[in-house]
Amino acid sequence: MMTRSPQGRTNRLTRPSVAVAAAVAVTAGVVAAAPDAKTAEPSPKLSLIAATTSVTLDSWKEDPGVYLDLGTYLTSENGAFELKVTRKSYKDPVLATQVLRNGKKTTAKALPAGLVKDFSGLPDFAQISVTDAAGKTVLKQTEAFCPNNASGRVRPDAPANSKYPQSCPVNPFTLGSVWGVENGWASNTYAGYYAKPVQLAAGTYTAKISVTKKYRDLFGIANKPRTVKVTVRERSWEEEEQGADAAARSAAPRSAQSAAGHQGHGGHEGHQQAADAPAGASAHAAHGAPARPEAPATRTTGATPTFNVGHGPYPPAPPALPWALKKESLQRQAFSAAKVGDRPGQTDGSRQAPAAEPNAKRPTGKATVPDVPKPDLRSLPAYGITVSDGYEDVPGKDYLAFSANVWNAGPAKLVVDGFRSPGKELMDAYQYFYDAKGKQVGYTPTGTMEWDPRPGHEHWHFTDFASYRLLKADKKESVRSGKEAFCLANTDAVDYTVKNANWHPDNTDLSTACGQENSISVREVLDVGSGDTYTQDLPGQSFDITGLPNGTYYIQVLANPENRLKETNYKNNSALRKVVLGGKKGARTVKVPAHDLVNAN
Repeated sequence: MMTRSPQGRTNRLTRPSVAVAAAVAVTAGVVAAAPDAKTAEPSPKLSLIAATTSVTLDSWKEDPGVYLDLGTYLTSENGAFELKVTRKSYKDPVLATQVLRNGKKTTAKALPAGLVKDFSGLPDFAQISVTDAAGKTVLKQTEAFCPNNASGRVRPDAPANSKYPQSCPVNPFTLGSVWGVENGWASNTYAGYYAKPVQLAAGTYTAKISVTKKYRDLFGIANKPRTVKVTVRERSWEEEEQGADAAARSAAPRSAQSAAGHQGHGGHEGHQQAADAPAGASAHAAHGAPARPEAPATRTTGATPTFNVGHGPYPPAPPALPWALKKESLQRQAFSAAKVGDRPGQTDGSRQAPAAEPNAKRPTGKATVPDVPKPDLRSLPAYGITVSDGYEDVPGKDYLAFSANVWNAGPAKLVVDGFRSPGKELMDAYQYFYDAKGKQVGYTPTGTMEWDPRPGHEHWHFTDFASYRLLKADKKESVRSGKEAFCLANTDAVDYTVKNANWHPDNTDLSTACGQENSISVREVLDVGSGDTYTQDLPGQSFDITGLPNGTYYIQVLANPENRLKETNYKNNSALRKVVLGGKKGARTVKVPAHDLVNAN
């Protein structure tokens, strides 16, 4: 049973300040000599390369610690490096298989049992040793490697785009994933957002990076360690702000005199950068002040008062960006990952496609549900379970907060359009159906969409998508969550091994979906293989357990509760997670037993 979070905090929340992770500027401009051979080989040739021979890493006084972003990459030549990672059920272990392609022939090579424990990457892949200026070893550790890390091409005739997903999933109830390094590409070995900082004093060091022996033997990687000179510098955000203030004051008179004359020469650049900066960014950003490149925030344990920004219990993970971005200003580094993005000449693994456009008009003709593939909505067991006190919203109460995910096992994506009649508050919603060629061949009315004006939401919710219930030990309903309307987004890669799974879904967060208050129509999509996680953390969403007796309960996540949406299977829409309530009023506790082999609260 788990009664504490991975970070060691108790399972009772008070009102915390919500930290937003800034993007971590990791880099690439990878330049490497690559073989000209283009012939397909039975297995790819993997190599460890270093994008640069020296790096400068910052340790901030307010948050000491250095992230070992050393700029090493794993390249794949003579074919793509591809792994399929699955588990049959939560009672079964996670297994990994290497997929080998030789022309039209595809073979599978099972990797050793127990090699991977979860879906976050290959554990203990990179060996890192750091020595100081005197030659003394001050650090030795291994790090996991996600082949789906930020990547880029190492030769110009490599495929323009990688077919593999971006990042490795961290949802504890993931069922299947695909990892890969595209042929002619390189993937950053740095753990990025999920790395832990190390303590290194300011000074110069030498880092030696190699692939551990078990992976060299398994994948035929040459034993060629890479050496990188490291400079650690200590910085202070307070000092940076003071310097920025001084620079702004000294530059103000000259700027005021010349502003008009320079409007045609990029005078709006500073304003554009300030507009792009996340809420709370320094007002001095537009004056050229270096903004703090914050270290990645730690993963949260689950339900926190995030107002469901991004839906999930984890803050969105900034991608590990290629080394070429090191040359950009520190100001840019503090922007959100979504603002960094792909652009001409830069492939950094953070691309986010816009949401699919809704049909211009309501469907006409007779509503029909044709005999074509349909989505299969399934629920994952609840996780991120904790007790909250209602915060200042409803003080003196005890609430059971949790995160829940409904995903689409396919083989067809769920597409719902909302249309608004002039003057009406609700949109009429329609589900669409498509044939094997992607042509729309039918539709059916499926409820409504409503505008949610609360801070952090402010988008259109599709009603009756899922419901949440707290069941007593006899599995009869005790409490029901008031949350049943959702903005659909592909927040989690649940199983990318199912038929027709889309490894690059369009709407992956709330910035790419769900419309605005004045929208006349909205399209919401749940793609095959992806799920949408919602954190039920506020009163009205979480369960009020103030008056409930201690004992065993079950959190039920129920997809499509009114069967409004047409599916291939309605029998797998419910998932249960056992919890045990204890404590006294005002100090309630919750214990969360493992769900088969998944021991995550």
